[in-house]
Amino acid sequence: MSLPPLPADQWDDRVRGSLSALLPRWRRNPENAGPAMSVLARHPDLAEAYLGFGVYLLFRSSLPTRVREITILRIAHRHSCDYEWNHHVAMAAGSGISEADIEGITRGELTAEFDRLLLAAVDELDEKSSLSDSSWDALTPYLDERQRMDLVFTVGGYAMVAKAFNTFGIKAGDER
Repeated sequence: MSLPPLPADQWDDRVRGSLSALLPRWRRNPENAGPAMSVLARHPDLAEAYLGFGVYLLFRSSLPTRVREITILRIAHRHSCDYEWNHHVAMAAGSGISEADIEGITRGELTAEFDRLLLAAVDELDEKSSLSDSSWDALTPYLDERQRMDLVFTVGGYAMVAKAFNTFGIKAGDER
Protein backbone atom coordinates (compact mmCIF):
# COMPACT_ATOMS: atom_id res chain seq x y z
CA MET A 1 0.00 0.00 0.00
CA SER A 2 1.11 3.53 -0.56
CA LEU A 3 -0.41 6.83 0.51
CA PRO A 4 0.63 9.79 -1.63
CA PRO A 5 1.49 13.12 -0.05
CA LEU A 6 -1.44 15.45 0.55
CA PRO A 7 -2.01 17.36 -2.72
CA ALA A 8 -0.81 20.97 -2.64
CA ASP A 9 -4.30 22.37 -3.21
CA GLN A 10 -5.48 20.74 0.05
CA TRP A 11 -2.88 22.36 2.31
CA ASP A 12 -4.80 24.79 4.50
CA ASP A 13 -4.16 26.50 7.84
CA ARG A 14 -5.37 23.41 9.75
CA VAL A 15 -2.90 21.16 7.93
CA ARG A 16 -0.04 23.61 8.42
CA GLY A 17 -0.92 24.01 12.11
CA SER A 18 -0.93 20.24 12.64
CA LEU A 19 2.76 20.11 11.69
CA SER A 20 3.85 23.01 13.87
CA ALA A 21 5.18 20.86 16.73
CA LEU A 22 7.97 19.53 14.50
CA LEU A 23 8.38 21.77 11.49
CA PRO A 24 9.38 25.42 11.41
CA ARG A 25 6.93 27.69 9.58
CA TRP A 26 8.95 27.71 6.34
CA ARG A 27 8.68 23.88 6.06
CA ARG A 28 4.91 23.66 6.62
CA ASN A 29 4.05 23.43 2.94
CA PRO A 30 3.92 20.68 0.30
CA GLU A 31 7.30 21.64 -1.17
CA ASN A 32 9.33 21.58 2.06
CA ALA A 33 7.55 19.28 4.52
CA GLY A 34 9.24 16.11 3.26
CA PRO A 35 7.61 12.80 2.40
CA ALA A 36 6.71 11.63 5.90
CA MET A 37 5.10 14.90 7.01
CA SER A 38 3.38 15.34 3.63
CA VAL A 39 1.66 11.99 4.12
CA LEU A 40 0.82 12.68 7.78
CA ALA A 41 -0.74 15.95 6.57
CA ARG A 42 -3.56 13.82 5.12
CA HIS A 43 -4.82 13.42 8.75
CA PRO A 44 -4.19 16.68 10.63
CA ASP A 45 -5.72 15.51 13.93
CA LEU A 46 -3.49 12.43 14.00
CA ALA A 47 -0.44 14.40 12.86
CA GLU A 48 -0.92 16.97 15.61
CA ALA A 49 -1.46 14.34 18.31
CA TYR A 50 1.44 12.14 17.26
CA LEU A 51 3.95 14.91 16.59
CA GLY A 52 3.65 16.24 20.13
CA PHE A 53 4.69 12.82 21.41
CA GLY A 54 7.30 12.38 18.68
CA VAL A 55 8.90 15.72 19.51
CA TYR A 56 9.14 14.65 23.15
CA LEU A 57 10.85 11.39 22.19
CA LEU A 58 13.26 13.08 19.80
CA PHE A 59 14.10 16.32 21.58
CA ARG A 60 12.94 16.32 25.20
CA SER A 61 13.34 12.74 26.39
CA SER A 62 15.68 12.17 29.32
CA LEU A 63 17.68 9.62 27.29
CA PRO A 64 21.18 10.64 26.29
CA THR A 65 21.31 11.32 22.55
CA ARG A 66 23.59 8.37 21.85
CA VAL A 67 21.26 5.96 23.70
CA ARG A 68 18.24 7.36 21.88
CA GLU A 69 19.86 6.98 18.47
CA ILE A 70 21.09 3.42 19.12
CA THR A 71 17.55 2.56 20.21
CA ILE A 72 15.91 4.12 17.16
CA LEU A 73 18.39 2.55 14.76
CA ARG A 74 17.86 -0.88 16.25
CA ILE A 75 14.08 -0.53 15.93
CA ALA A 76 14.37 0.83 12.38
CA HIS A 77 16.57 -2.15 11.47
CA ARG A 78 14.30 -4.70 13.14
CA HIS A 79 11.28 -3.27 11.32
CA SER A 80 13.06 -2.80 7.96
CA CYS A 81 12.12 0.87 7.90
CA ASP A 82 14.60 2.42 5.48
CA TYR A 83 13.19 5.92 5.85
CA GLU A 84 13.60 5.89 9.65
CA TRP A 85 17.00 4.17 9.34
CA ASN A 86 18.46 6.67 6.88
CA HIS A 87 17.30 9.70 8.84
CA HIS A 88 18.71 8.39 12.09
CA VAL A 89 22.01 7.15 10.64
CA ALA A 90 22.60 10.78 9.69
CA MET A 91 21.70 11.90 13.23
CA ALA A 92 23.78 9.14 14.84
CA ALA A 93 27.04 10.48 13.45
CA GLY A 94 26.59 13.62 15.55
CA SER A 95 26.01 11.63 18.72
CA GLY A 96 29.24 9.64 18.82
CA ILE A 97 28.02 6.55 16.99
CA SER A 98 30.67 5.25 14.61
CA GLU A 99 30.18 3.36 11.36
CA ALA A 100 31.40 0.24 13.18
CA ASP A 101 28.72 0.83 15.83
CA ILE A 102 26.08 1.18 13.11
CA GLU A 103 27.14 -2.16 11.64
CA GLY A 104 27.03 -3.65 15.13
CA ILE A 105 23.52 -2.31 15.66
CA THR A 106 22.33 -4.20 12.58
CA ARG A 107 23.88 -7.42 13.90
CA GLY A 108 22.76 -6.78 17.47
CA GLU A 109 26.38 -6.84 18.56
CA LEU A 110 28.07 -3.88 20.24
CA THR A 111 31.16 -4.21 22.41
CA ALA A 112 30.54 -2.00 25.45
CA GLU A 113 28.62 -3.69 28.26
CA PHE A 114 25.93 -1.01 28.44
CA ASP A 115 25.47 -1.02 24.65
CA ARG A 116 24.95 -4.80 24.73
CA LEU A 117 22.40 -4.45 27.53
CA LEU A 118 20.66 -1.66 25.61
CA LEU A 119 20.37 -3.72 22.41
CA ALA A 120 19.11 -6.71 24.39
CA ALA A 121 16.49 -4.52 26.09
CA VAL A 122 15.34 -3.06 22.77
CA ASP A 123 15.05 -6.53 21.25
CA GLU A 124 13.22 -7.88 24.31
CA LEU A 125 10.72 -5.03 24.30
CA ASP A 126 10.16 -5.39 20.58
CA GLU A 127 9.70 -9.18 20.75
CA LYS A 128 7.77 -9.53 24.00
CA SER A 129 6.10 -6.13 24.42
CA SER A 130 7.54 -6.13 27.92
CA LEU A 131 10.85 -5.73 29.68
CA SER A 132 11.67 -8.33 32.31
CA ASP A 133 12.63 -7.35 35.84
CA SER A 134 16.15 -8.66 35.23
CA SER A 135 16.58 -6.50 32.12
CA TRP A 136 15.11 -3.45 33.87
CA ASP A 137 17.49 -3.98 36.78
CA ALA A 138 20.50 -4.54 34.50
CA LEU A 139 19.97 -1.06 33.03
CA THR A 140 19.78 0.58 36.48
CA PRO A 141 23.51 1.38 36.81
CA TYR A 142 23.36 3.22 33.47
CA LEU A 143 19.89 4.76 33.27
CA ASP A 144 17.76 6.24 36.03
CA GLU A 145 14.08 5.37 36.38
CA ARG A 146 12.84 8.16 34.08
CA GLN A 147 15.40 7.27 31.45
CA ARG A 148 14.31 3.63 31.55
CA MET A 149 10.71 4.75 31.18
CA ASP A 150 11.70 6.93 28.23
CA LEU A 151 13.51 3.95 26.73
CA VAL A 152 10.32 1.88 26.81
CA PHE A 153 8.35 4.66 25.12
CA THR A 154 11.09 5.30 22.56
CA VAL A 155 11.09 1.64 21.53
CA GLY A 156 7.30 1.60 21.27
CA GLY A 157 7.02 4.99 19.60
CA TYR A 158 9.58 4.29 16.92
CA ALA A 159 8.24 0.78 16.29
CA MET A 160 4.85 2.42 15.69
CA VAL A 161 6.38 4.98 13.31
CA ALA A 162 8.21 2.22 11.42
CA LYS A 163 4.96 0.30 11.00
CA ALA A 164 3.16 3.43 9.78
CA PHE A 165 5.92 4.49 7.37
CA ASN A 166 6.25 0.98 5.99
CA THR A 167 2.48 0.65 5.53
CA PHE A 168 2.09 4.10 3.96
CA GLY A 169 4.98 3.42 1.54
CA ILE A 170 7.22 6.24 2.81
CA LYS A 171 10.63 5.32 1.46
CA ALA A 172 14.15 6.62 1.89
CA GLY A 173 15.08 8.86 -1.01
CA ASP A 174 11.54 10.17 -1.48
CA GLU A 175 12.70 13.69 -0.58
CA ARG A 176 11.78 16.26 -3.13
